[in-house]
Amino acid sequence: MALPKRKTSKSKRNMRRSHDHLSSPGLSTCPQCGEPKLPHHACNSCGTYKGKEVLKVEE
Repeated sequence: MALPKRKTSKSKRNMRRSHDHLSSPGLSTCPQCGEPKLPHHACNSCGTYKGKEVLKVEE
């Protein structure tokens, strides 16, 4: 089994991990109420999807 010859420095380790971070989800605005929502999901604030009411929302 192969072993590393030298210890990987903190700098090299962190440079390798620089792409492992989480990104925030892309948000779109609801055309009915203008609130931010996830794309291809029903709006949580007004309960519509593609102009039709699909969820009953208590106001």
